[in-house]
Amino acid sequence: MSGTLSEAEAAAELERLAADIARHDDLYHRQDAPEISDAEYDALVRRNREIEAQFPDLIRPDSPSRRVGATAAETFAKSQHGEPMLSLDNVFGPEEFAEFAARIRRFLGLSAEETLAFVAEPKIDGLSINLLYEKGRFIRGATRGDGLVGEDVTANLRTLKDLPLRLKGPHPERIEIRGEVFLEKADFLAFRDAQQALLDSGKRVVVPANPRNAAAGSLRQKDAAITASRPLKLFAYAMGAASEPVAETHHAWLKRLEDWGFDVNPLSKKLPDEHAAEAFQAAMGEQRAGLAYDIDGVVYKLDRIDWQRRLGFVGRAPRWAVAWKFPAEQATTKLIAIEIQVGRTGALTPRAVMEPVNVGGVVVRHATLHNEDEIARKDVRIGDTVILQRAGDVIPQIVSVVLEKRPADAQPFVPLTECPICHSHAVRDGDDVVRRCTGGLICPAQTVERLKHFVSRRAMDIEGLGEENIQRLYDEELLRSPADIFRLAAHAERMRQWEGWGAKSKKPEEAKKVPNLLAAIEARRRVPLERFIFALGIRRIGEQNAKLLARHYVSFPHWREKMIAARVIGSEEREELGSIQGIGPAIATELVEFFAEPRNLAALDDLAGQVTPEDATGSGAADSAFAGKTVVFTGTLTTMTRDEAEAVAERLGAKVTKSVSKKTDFVIVGADAGSKAAKATELGVATLTEEEWRSQAGID
Repeated sequence: MSGTLSEAEAAAELERLAADIARHDDLYHRQDAPEISDAEYDALVRRNREIEAQFPDLIRPDSPSRRVGATAAETFAKSQHGEPMLSLDNVFGPEEFAEFAARIRRFLGLSAEETLAFVAEPKIDGLSINLLYEKGRFIRGATRGDGLVGEDVTANLRTLKDLPLRLKGPHPERIEIRGEVFLEKADFLAFRDAQQALLDSGKRVVVPANPRNAAAGSLRQKDAAITASRPLKLFAYAMGAASEPVAETHHAWLKRLEDWGFDVNPLSKKLPDEHAAEAFQAAMGEQRAGLAYDIDGVVYKLDRIDWQRRLGFVGRAPRWAVAWKFPAEQATTKLIAIEIQVGRTGALTPRAVMEPVNVGGVVVRHATLHNEDEIARKDVRIGDTVILQRAGDVIPQIVSVVLEKRPADAQPFVPLTECPICHSHAVRDGDDVVRRCTGGLICPAQTVERLKHFVSRRAMDIEGLGEENIQRLYDEELLRSPADIFRLAAHAERMRQWEGWGAKSKKPEEAKKVPNLLAAIEARRRVPLERFIFALGIRRIGEQNAKLLARHYVSFPHWREKMIAARVIGSEEREELGSIQGIGPAIATELVEFFAEPRNLAALDDLAGQVTPEDATGSGAADSAFAGKTVVFTGTLTTMTRDEAEAVAERLGAKVTKSVSKKTDFVIVGADAGSKAAKATELGVATLTEEEWRSQAGID
């Protein structure tokens, strides 16, 4: 009995039980070679539970009891990744993949004869997670989130049989391991049928549309015991931050994962060169339907990790990996109507309303029609039978019309000349294919869409302010501008009286809706400058451009001041804006026009009174010789390409611009330099040779 154990004896036995049970889990779940009966295994688990009940302070981080659920959590804490979890760019055919490989060669300055070996991994349709191990022990796990910060789902992840709580063999002091949590098809169908039966009996449950949604919902349960009851699987495949190098190639990295106790997709394969990708893609396409799990393509990763590091990433995607998606699944349905949606920039986007149809496991009722020119090109009419597909297995779109099934009364689409919401003129400027509402800030649709964008996950990321809640708050006249969001606390009691918002509800989750929402809003009163800029919804300012602007101007007051001054054509500030690498004339024009509108400035300043944008800190080391400096490259470099040199400079925290001015700190001069080198001399700007640049940048 455990009552006869001393504390030291209990600790020793718990350590032994944890190791024994983990070993038997591995034999049973991974090797299909159990050494003991189920009854003997259950006895070990019971013994562990008895000792833990007697000595609760001795419960270990790798305790087997943590595999079967923990105390229910009210919310998920945020967890910052040591390195960003990147998204992947997509390709859809051999030509696009060949161009991807060619871009790698151009960036690294490689000849056509240089071999590019890849590792091909089937792209599991599941939920990406980040696992942190310290001294070989599993410490924390989080979802991808926005790529920088995810939700802490550690307790739920501990319930996964495929997740090692301790790494086997030698390992780094600290390492992040990335993987995919998923459900196999058979398990998903059984789970979906069970949920449907509960729904039919009157229970309030969610019936997932596909295995990915089921896996995501299972991993995000507030009660880890529910997660433990679902047959989730895990494949590991990527590395995040690590305290020391682990492997020289990606193929070797996958082998290390297996040595540590992870499952790695057995279909992953090293390819000798880029030309082998097409055959592998075709083979996976043929095997796809027979696999136990869903895949929507294949991920191809450059095998050499030193080349991966040199390539880095652009925007949110690595330059060294790509997802080659399978052709989209198609279905046929009837087009019932064409409705117009008004976006945050005033764009009038036609959307097809169709008879519901299942496409690739998802019931689809709507599809984008892009613009009126696209409708005319495809000759889409109301009443037509259309062929529908999900582009990249995600976005529904109409491919073509089945003309032989066209009814005599099919109605051609007539473009609107006024906004369907505010009835302002809707116009097309010049060669723009998009028709836009001219109502601007007086258009309710644009206001609501801007608010939705402002609170979205990649912008301010205010949890609890989804589309329905934004619309409700707008209809109740509590929201008209982003700053109003941060004044909602004054209306808390009124909001609690609404149906489903608290006071009238007996459901605990609804009773907490308003305080949880207000807490989420308060948590966003300080945000990184790049998120703040992106959240404003300025046309053409996506996440990457917002990051470029934040990195260049560093602080909100400085950015605001320079944008106002840049309204003057020919001014120094206008020239500076146009010289930022990645900011072209069209983007500069949109920024200037935004700041030229007095109502925009008033709304911006009102918001700045409620929110503090945090200064950009730069992406490179603070002690770099180029951190915060403005640099220009000119001439031909001999040891690396211009693209790679600029990427290195940005990683060191430098601002890379296209033109030389008196604000330029360094001009790196390669062979055959021309006017930029001459202008640097004229302005007294410091110049560096390529060799001097590499030395000061610390490039071996």
